[in-house]
Amino acid sequence: MKAAISLLTTTNSKNLNLHSSSATLSRSALLNPKPLSRSPSFLPPIPTKIHHTRIDFSGKSHFHTNNFSPVMASSYRPEQARAPPALPLPAPPVTKARYFYVYILFKIGLCQLSVTPDKERNVAHARKAIEEAAQRGAQLVLLPEIWNSPYSNDSFPVYAEDIDAGGDASPSTAMLSEAARLLKITIVGGSIPERSGDKLYNTCCVFGADGKLKAKHRKIHLFDIDIPGKITFVESKTLTAGQSPTIVDTDVGRIGIGICYDLRFQELAMIYAARGAHLLCYPGAFNMTTGPLHWELLQRARAADNQLYVATCSPARDTESGYVAWGHSTLVGPFGEVLATTEHEETIIIAEIDYSLVELRRTNLPLLKQRRGDLYQLVDVQRLNSE
Repeated sequence: MKAAISLLTTTNSKNLNLHSSSATLSRSALLNPKPLSRSPSFLPPIPTKIHHTRIDFSGKSHFHTNNFSPVMASSYRPEQARAPPALPLPAPPVTKARYFYVYILFKIGLCQLSVTPDKERNVAHARKAIEEAAQRGAQLVLLPEIWNSPYSNDSFPVYAEDIDAGGDASPSTAMLSEAARLLKITIVGGSIPERSGDKLYNTCCVFGADGKLKAKHRKIHLFDIDIPGKITFVESKTLTAGQSPTIVDTDVGRIGIGICYDLRFQELAMIYAARGAHLLCYPGAFNMTTGPLHWELLQRARAADNQLYVATCSPARDTESGYVAWGHSTLVGPFGEVLATTEHEETIIIAEIDYSLVELRRTNLPLLKQRRGDLYQLVDVQRLNSE
């Protein structure tokens, strides 16, 4: 009998949101990067003995060797700790080389926005922030959760948009699409209330540099909590839970998407890591009760456990609104280190992401080789059903 950490929902195999390429890339190809438009591809498995040589910009050489016992790794059966087995980390499409050091470097913009009851103002304001982030060098821009509407069950039905219909039926996503195309950037569009038939969802849309919708994530875990004397909120009064994890290949790497409360569920992040994600993006709006205690803690945990980047973006704090957001949009690195963060006011954070650190940290701490597949297993129900 397998001990399994199981994903909450079983979905149709045709609905698998894993947009990836089957092309193969050699390490020699990494040293001679192709243009950014090439499709993501997979690196060969990390060998038992690994040598890393790097010459940084100061001209100093760095040499590091790790030796692992193949007997120990074999007895642990780490390849069985994931069902289906974990995918190799794909080669990021943003690659630069200098001397003998290959690095994958780009800028991310986190737009912590003030949100008002004026939807037209919110849309125009978000566009201005996206343009400013792009002008400051961001190739990937992340917006907050529910940035076009007040965060309340009363507001969700009023502000909801038909994303699939597009155009005038969804002015918020029409703006995101146009901004991504004109600025030639990738946009993880926070989240907005979505109307689909007779159901409402809390939905995040990802747009590529061509302006096309690459993925749509509906919040999987609804925010239904009751902390007496502090905060009570029941999203399920109006919203329906999404039924599918969402991972998407973009011009800036493979990204796993979650929305706010999704951050609390480590199984989702682990599944994204097993699907080869470089970065997890969580638009969110933690409150003044759980924010100080858990917001940064959970981000660092998801990053350190899975040895990848985690980016979050919150609305700015408005003490006059019915729901008061904690703020503190943040970027965390694959060692669990806070690379950039802010306080609660409206601002735009620009920070650098270097994907070579993901492989470095996974070499320093070889968790992939040390998982006890003989004792436990993570089951990705969606992938398992699609194979």
